[in-house]
Amino acid sequence: MDWSNATLWWVAAGALVIAELSAGSFYMLMLALGCAAGALTAHAGAGTSTQVVVAALLGSGATALWHFKRARSPRSAPSESNRDVNLNIGERIEVPSWDRDGTARADYRGTTWTVTFRGPGSPAAGAHVIVSVQGNRLIVAPATS
Repeated sequence: MDWSNATLWWVAAGALVIAELSAGSFYMLMLALGCAAGALTAHAGAGTSTQVVVAALLGSGATALWHFKRARSPRSAPSESNRDVNLNIGERIEVPSWDRDGTARADYRGTTWTVTFRGPGSPAAGAHVIVSVQGNRLIVAPATS
C-alpha cells in the first residue's frame, strides 16, 4: 500500500489529536494544526520540503502564540480561595468569641467549624467573611458593613 504525503500528514494530525485527548495538552492541537497545514500543502502539489517547512512554521508559530497568550493571561486564585471552586468564599459568618491562639469555633451551614483569623488588627467577635477554606478550617477576615 502506497500512501501519499497528504495521507501521512493527516494521519500525523489525527495521532496528535488523539495524544492531546489522552494527555490534555492543548499544545498538541497546535502541532496538529501544523500537520493539517502540511497536508493541505501536499494537496496543493507542493514538494516534500515545502510541506515540512509550512507544517513546522504553522505548528511552532501556533504553539508559541498560545504559550505567550497563556503567559499574559491572569492566573486564577488557588482553589482554596477561589469562589469559582468553593462557594463558601465570600460568605458571612458570625464568630461569637475568639481563643487566645487566634482560633474560634463557629456554626456555619449546620455544623461547627474551626475558624482562623486572617486580617488586619486582632480578632474580635462579630461578623466575618470567609476568605479561604483549608481542609476543615475556615479562614476569615472582618466583614466590612
